[in-house]
Formats: sequence, structure tokens, C-alpha cells
Amino acid sequence: MSITVETGAGLPGADSYASIIEADARCASLGATAWAALGEEGKEIALRKATLFMATYRTRWAGRRVYQQQALDWPRYNVLVDGFTVPSTIVPADVVNACIDLAVRAGSGEDLLPDLDTGSNAIKKDKTGPLETEYFQNTTDARERFVAVDALLAPYFGSAGGGNSVRVVRA
Repeated sequence: MSITVETGAGLPGADSYASIIEADARCASLGATAWAALGEEGKEIALRKATLFMATYRTRWAGRRVYQQQALDWPRYNVLVDGFTVPSTIVPADVVNACIDLAVRAGSGEDLLPDLDTGSNAIKKDKTGPLETEYFQNTTDARERFVAVDALLAPYFGSAGGGNSVRVVRA
């Protein structure tokens, strides 16, 4: 089953922000050789997984979706980047590239949306005389963080990192 790439038309059946051709070109230019070894089906699956992960940014995007029935969060209205309005008929290149970067991780076997192990709150040390209890540190972060992807997408987030934020400019 081939992927349906969001072009900026607000497609109700879109399941990826990037095409295999775009992903192949970006990966080749960045020397991501493991991507080339994936078959077409593996690349499609990785792009879908990356796009699913990008839904975690839904509350952070600036602006609002253009169409009620569009499958993905882009295209969007009312998005300003560097003082310029992002056209509501496109998916910005940075969004496409972030999808590809995440797809490379997914294609290498990395789980982009793992279930979290919140730990068992196991006691490391218990002292009875002036009462002291120390727990093992929970080593699982509350969510996966992809710093490079977040940095690429930061200009497209609302002013305080939330889509419900309003940017205030003093005249």
C-alpha cells in the first residue's frame, strides 16, 4: 500500500508529510546510508511512523488547521516564521525534513512512541532513626525527546510552545 503524501491540500487520507523520493534525496545529501538499504515498504512504514510521532506536536503548532477533515496537522492558517506568513497551501520544508529525520530513526528500529516504564518506586535506602527514605531514580523520561527535530520545528510552534498561545507584539 503506497503512502499518501500531504501536499498542502489538506488531504483527508494523507499519512505522511514526506515522500520516499524526498526522503531518499535528503538522506543521500546527509550521508544517511542505512536509509538506502531499506526497501520501499520499509521506507513507507518508517515515514508513517514518523508522521504519527509528529502528531505529538499537535498542541504546540502555531495557527490552526485549514480544513476540518484534513488527516494531518498541516497545512495551517496564521503561522508566522521570521515575520513572514507561511502559506496555508503548503507543508513547510522544515516539517517535511523533520518527518524524514524521524523516519530515519524509525527505519533503523528506534521506537518513536515507546510505552513508558514509570518505575516501581523501589526503595534504595531506608533509615529508621530520623526517618529517611531514598528511592531509586526513575531513568525513564516522561517522553522521548528529539532535540534536533524540536530545533528544526521550533519556529512553527506557538510563542510559548503551545498552539493555544497568542503572540503579543507591542506597537
